[in-house]
Amino acid sequence: MTYDVVVIGAGAAGLMCAAQAGYAGRRVLLLDHANKAGKKILMSGGGRCNFTNLATTPQHFYSENPYFSISALKRYRPEHFVELVERHGVDYVEKAPGQLFCATSAKDIVRVLLTECEWAGVDVQLKTRIDSVERKGDGMQLTTSQGSIDAGVVVVASGGLSIPTMGATGFGYDIARQFGLEVLPTRPALVPFTLSEPWKSRFAELAGVSVDVSVSCRGKSFLEPMLFTHRGVSGPAMLQISSVWQTGDALTLNLLPYEDAGEALRYARDATPKRQLSTWLGERFPKRLVQALMSWYVDAQETRPLAQYRNSELEDWAARLNAWKLKPSGTEGWRTAEVTLGGVDTAAISSKDFTVKGLPQLRFIGEVLDVTGELGGFNFQWAWASGVACGQAC
Repeated sequence: MTYDVVVIGAGAAGLMCAAQAGYAGRRVLLLDHANKAGKKILMSGGGRCNFTNLATTPQHFYSENPYFSISALKRYRPEHFVELVERHGVDYVEKAPGQLFCATSAKDIVRVLLTECEWAGVDVQLKTRIDSVERKGDGMQLTTSQGSIDAGVVVVASGGLSIPTMGATGFGYDIARQFGLEVLPTRPALVPFTLSEPWKSRFAELAGVSVDVSVSCRGKSFLEPMLFTHRGVSGPAMLQISSVWQTGDALTLNLLPYEDAGEALRYARDATPKRQLSTWLGERFPKRLVQALMSWYVDAQETRPLAQYRNSELEDWAARLNAWKLKPSGTEGWRTAEVTLGGVDTAAISSKDFTVKGLPQLRFIGEVLDVTGELGGFNFQWAWASGVACGQAC
């Protein structure tokens, strides 16, 4: 079999790239070892797929080279993908500012991409193991479980290591190393935190409780909901900060991000001196969290009115509420991580067409590269943008 372009990986970036290359008049083959295209798309966003973010800018991405993503993101913007899904009749909703989700199911996005590939004349071949990728003259040759394939260009869109149950492997990194590219250290990102005792047991009793927090670490802050779990903490705030957190770091949690707790407590003591602290907390937090806070820091049966609290005691509570230090023991790892931090070093990749410098027959796009977005649709927009830029240039 001979093709102009062979794309490895039928995920978001691979599907987009294959369709674009097909529309550019190339004979395209899209390969994947999985039994279904777009598996990660299907499970994303709780099955609804947060397919883009209208506020996408390069500042929403982590990379050793923060300038690398600028070109592709400028050329293929969120409104371009919105126009695509609208053209295919997909209904969508804006669940949070800028975050667009399918109104019904992520299957709609996979359907759009597979339809585009069909219209572009792309051959899609699933359940195919790739045993080797070698340079052959001015082109490439792949050895697969379905036979040998000659290609003018090979595009690696195999993703990262997150969620191995969806078929994630380090295949793309192996190919990069084989051809002399550096692979920067990888670690799970957009992933929940785990805790050690006694906090693990304490938080387990609060599993399912969600509160808005501002969380800070290493100079980054996010104001999002936090969810208590049986193993630690999750929710958008924790997933976001996990991308900057490193082992041993403490997180600073502001449980009252819209309020100066010290000032509010002193005012409450003066204005309503007979009120209980638990009553004041109950106006701000879910009942289970109030009970937990009282049991952790005072006698759970505390009945002192606010009038009997000294300034130093109110300051202690203000610190707990506005600057609570929490040191995770780790994260839940690749099993639940939404994306991979690190990856193929972009220093060897063209930001214009994603070719390997000195080896234009080989290209890398999407999550396999050292470009990782924040939570909220940014990673999908990177997949679309890098796929289009590469596909149109193949």
